[in-house]
Amino acid sequence: MRDTPRPRGTVGGPRPGLPELRPGRALAHTPGASGSGSPHRSDGRPPQTPRGARRSDPDGLPGTSPPVPGRPTSFPSRSRLPLLLGLPALVFALITWQVLADGPLLRLDARLSRLLVDPDRFSELLADLGNVQVAVPVLAVAAVRAALRGRAAGVDRWWLPAAAAAVVMALVPALVVPLKEWTDRPGTPVVPSAAGYYPSGHTATAAVAYGGAVLLLLPRLRSAAARWVLVLAAAALVLGASYGLVRRGYHWPLDVVASWCLGTVLLVLLRSLLSRSSRRRSAGTPGSRTGPS
Repeated sequence: MRDTPRPRGTVGGPRPGLPELRPGRALAHTPGASGSGSPHRSDGRPPQTPRGARRSDPDGLPGTSPPVPGRPTSFPSRSRLPLLLGLPALVFALITWQVLADGPLLRLDARLSRLLVDPDRFSELLADLGNVQVAVPVLAVAAVRAALRGRAAGVDRWWLPAAAAAVVMALVPALVVPLKEWTDRPGTPVVPSAAGYYPSGHTATAAVAYGGAVLLLLPRLRSAAARWVLVLAAAALVLGASYGLVRRGYHWPLDVVASWCLGTVLLVLLRSLLSRSSRRRSAGTPGSRTGPS
């Protein structure tokens, strides 16, 4: 037998064998480790290697170690909120001013009305889409469905989206009735000589009811095609009711346009309330954080 120790090789040269580990000594690349110092620990504790302290990427993808939140839910930027509220509110204020001052827009409105008015049975059916008895039940069904699904999923404050939709819907008569009394605009020659036709309550009811139903149901749909169908169906209902009201002679065109603006403001407010509710739920849900897969 040879009494000389085995050669360990030189730097850069071939290594004939693994180095012998001395008891109680750790490897240089595992500072603070106890025991044998092997990077592959058998005591069940996490490895003290750069991989064990790995940071997640900027997107926070699930499955990284240590656990990081999943992808954040996207919400509309708050910087666009003044534009979405201010532009329709400005147009509504302009039309209201023209109605009160009997401005030149009213003469153009009368000419357009004479071109469009042609009462028939179909236009009357379209106008009925803005009735409270038709539009409000659609919103009620969407609100109940959203509340039941939220409750079944164990969502905290599952009733909040439905309550917000009901409050916004109640704002329609609370705003329209005083405006009708204030402006006291007479109706078209087709309807009896009465006043209080500005803005159109039927148009505002249709816009908020059908638009609110879309906002409640849209997050529940996974398919992009289904979302488009829902949005286009609601837009067709609102436009159909608006066309029927003008065609039948129940309202001047400016009455309808003003109600579009009013409905847009209310829907933006409802969208903001629903976004805050969703953000609060996602922030408080324990399942929003995902660990290693």
